[in-house]
Amino acid sequence: MEDLSLHILDIAENSISSSAGRIEIRIEEDPAKDLLSIEIKDNGKGMDEQTVQKALDPFFTTKPTRKVGLGLSLLAQATRESDGTIELDSRPGRGTTVRATFRTSHPDCKPMGDVYETLRALVAGHPEIDFLFEHKTNGSVYHFDTRETDGK
Repeated sequence: MEDLSLHILDIAENSISSSAGRIEIRIEEDPAKDLLSIEIKDNGKGMDEQTVQKALDPFFTTKPTRKVGLGLSLLAQATRESDGTIELDSRPGRGTTVRATFRTSHPDCKPMGDVYETLRALVAGHPEIDFLFEHKTNGSVYHFDTRETDGK
């Protein structure tokens, strides 16, 4: 994947496939710490501990239509390439949280891409899903919550 917004799209689509009704996407840029963090949290089916252990392996997938599961493994690779980290927390019936960090000054850190267009595509393509999006950068916060905009 060419940019981080495409990773966000892919992970959010995984959340939708796991029956999530709510997806929270948080991005925090901290230039003073040379750090970018992305967190995607859902209330979908979740995964058992054994599946979590395998989820970052590119040759593991739970989808019967494919033989490889590249989304999480590609995100994990992108974090490693920029001296970052990835954490995966999931429980059956309670959803999944993916946290990825990147050292932004690293020459292999991918660009952010058009994260706002990614969000628009997710919301337009899945109006039944509640999305929360928060982007903190340079002391400002952009916040969008579909529950706040549609009267729920």
